Amino acid sequence: METLLNDFSPGLFFMQLLILVILIVLLAKFAWKPILTSLDERESGIEDALSAAENARKEMQNLQADNAKLVKEARAEREAMMKEARDVRDAMIAEAKEDAKEVTAALIEKAQASINQEKQAALAEIKKNVAELSIGIAESVIKKELSNKKDQLELVEGILKDVTLN
Repeated sequence: METLLNDFSPGLFFMQLLILVILIVLLAKFAWKPILTSLDERESGIEDALSAAENARKEMQNLQADNAKLVKEARAEREAMMKEARDVRDAMIAEAKEDAKEVTAALIEKAQASINQEKQAALAEIKKNVAELSIGIAESVIKKELSNKKDQLELVEGILKDVTLN
């Protein structure tokens, strides 16, 4: 340290001090302002970015709320459409059942009419056979010209035994 004090030159010291002061003045005049303005600009840019991020977060929350609302509305609409489809399906089934009942009733009515018609035809056939049988018996009785009732009864009973009904 002693060598440092021995080598000290006051002229060199003042010269270096003058250069340092000039350098600080020049830096203050030309460099500090741009550096400080760029720092201020950066600080305001960061603040703007933070406020933009906060706004984006709020907007994202609003969008999420809107999306939830839209999803809820879509579900409600889907449920309404499903209920309407079920109602239409049930109405179609009920209509088909009613149509089937009507068709069945018509078929049963036709079958009953056909049965009645066949029954009437069968009765007419039986009446015809009875009439023919009665006429045949009457012809036999008349041809024989029986004089007493006993012979007539025997003849009728004999004819009835010979005739078989179908």
